[in-house]
Amino acid sequence: MKTDSQLQHDVSAELQWEPAVHATRIGVEVKDGVVTLAGQVDSYGEKWSAEQAALRVSGVKAIAIGLKVHVSSPRQRTDADIAQAVRNALDWTSTLPADAIAVIVEGGLVTLSGSVGWQYQRLAASNSVRHLMGVTGVSNQITITPLEITVESALIKSDIEAALKRTSIADANNIAVAVKGSVVTLSGIIHNWDERDTATYAAWGNPGVYNVVDHMTMAY
Repeated sequence: MKTDSQLQHDVSAELQWEPAVHATRIGVEVKDGVVTLAGQVDSYGEKWSAEQAALRVSGVKAIAIGLKVHVSSPRQRTDADIAQAVRNALDWTSTLPADAIAVIVEGGLVTLSGSVGWQYQRLAASNSVRHLMGVTGVSNQITITPLEITVESALIKSDIEAALKRTSIADANNIAVAVKGSVVTLSGIIHNWDERDTATYAAWGNPGVYNVVDHMTMAY
């Protein structure tokens, strides 16, 4: 297990390695494996990139975000301009159904609501607007409406287990899959945040799933 000082060094190095981040503006503190990022960034996209960089470091148990987004004058946009840009970005995202997502912008904070049929569509909506100029944050309140299909729980379970075995997770066999209706619960041991994301993404890939409960624990 890494010491807090080792984690601080590794997270700082990863921030330096991430080209989308001005690492010199970000302070890193670590206590008991919990990383706190503090400072000021120029955009929400940079803030998100810093968070993802820290999560890539092995040994990180959790992240506390103290980063503030300050949009400089040349990059400032009115909420109306941002809302129009968000609307255009969503309309140009081919994986999203037309007119399925509502947009509210207040103080640069973008709130997305509505309903889609798949988790990947919900994520695609956030991804399409995260880096737009003037955006200071994204609140994804889009819900998933189950598709009009009937799938046996046993088949969902076997499909997800097969998908996990196809992934890069080192010990995919150690992840237990429980299915109740359209709700999937994952439990077991994973070794880093990438494995957690990979496992949950695999679970969401079945068309009969509308909720994934994460009970997995991290081994350090």
